[in-house]
Amino acid sequence: MTMSSIKIECILPGNCRLGESPVWEEASNSLLFVDIPAKKVCRWDSLSQQVQQVTVDAPVSSVALRQSGGYVATIGTKFCALNWEDQSAIVLATVDKDKKNNRFNDGKVDPAGRYFAGTMAEETAPAVLERHQGSLYSLFPDHHVEKYFDQVDISNGLDWSLDHKIFYYIDSLSYCVDAFDYDLPTGKISNRRSVYKLEKEEQIPDGMCIDAEGKLWVACYNGGRVIRLDPETGKRLQTVKLPVDKTTSCCFGGKDYSEMYVTCARDGIDPEGLLRQPEVGGIFKITGLGIKGIPPYPYAG
Repeated sequence: MTMSSIKIECILPGNCRLGESPVWEEASNSLLFVDIPAKKVCRWDSLSQQVQQVTVDAPVSSVALRQSGGYVATIGTKFCALNWEDQSAIVLATVDKDKKNNRFNDGKVDPAGRYFAGTMAEETAPAVLERHQGSLYSLFPDHHVEKYFDQVDISNGLDWSLDHKIFYYIDSLSYCVDAFDYDLPTGKISNRRSVYKLEKEEQIPDGMCIDAEGKLWVACYNGGRVIRLDPETGKRLQTVKLPVDKTTSCCFGGKDYSEMYVTCARDGIDPEGLLRQPEVGGIFKITGLGIKGIPPYPYAG
């Protein structure tokens, strides 16, 4: 595969303030994503190119499919069920009740149908916040919540190895991608270690997804790129640069999961930066990677 066959297009000049959590929904040929401070969950229909959105009552940081229909989302410090038809959100569980300044950040469903998501302190400016205020949680299918650890700065990208034995996780301000041993039957994690340390120009690791070859893709906030890593060797395999600086997350989707979708942010960019990146805040589609992803797991509760 030559690099020149990669094509990057802005499919939706949405002007997201802080676009995040792209998820492909095969059943509707749609891309779901959120705009955190705008409190919106969006669904872009790839066939009609139309966008529908649901506005909720607090910052919404991640969205996921739900096995029984509809979606789940992390809204404020709550795990919620989202009914798209009547635009309602029902609270399933609340975390960090003692931390009024916290909100959820990135979240994703594990192969057993548990919804993992972590928290952080609300930022005073992009990536500027009170440190060590966050924790990582999981909402089990029976709606009980487990807390894994605290002292997190910005809980971010997460995914599981193809054999489901490793959980990958990013706490952004550690500038690392970490791995844990994962026990799928219980959802327990152990043996935390670093598998990749970001280089200076890669900036801040944000959202992450795994591909069908077991390699990780990490969106680099302020780095204007997604990078492909081999978690076993700790080597970077590929860099794909985007025409926007604040790339936030990525997922595979489209027919046979051969397209990559990337979200980004416009909040925190000065007027000169906005002029330099006319597609800032848009949703991007990357084709020609020659690599496929895997379908997202639905929440089982």
